[in-house]
Amino acid sequence: MNSKTSANIRFYNRLKLSAAMAPYVFAFYMAAIMAFLMSLVITAANSGINEDYLSNALGAYRLAMPVAFLCILVVRPIVIRLVAVTVQRHP
Repeated sequence: MNSKTSANIRFYNRLKLSAAMAPYVFAFYMAAIMAFLMSLVITAANSGINEDYLSNALGAYRLAMPVAFLCILVVRPIVIRLVAVTVQRHP
């Protein structure tokens, strides 16, 4: 590994968030992906795929993303508990 590669690795490691932020980063990525996919599907189901489809879907996404993020933060502890109740732990 040369010094430039090593410097790049150190730089990117400094940009990483702490492990305590993992639930929030997970919620953000999950919300972003799911809100986008659902906006595409629901827009297509409600108004069809026409010349305004993408702009309509992106308009729906602007509302759906923050709502999905907050919902995931609220629901996450419940889901963790449900998984613990329904999935066997390793011996």
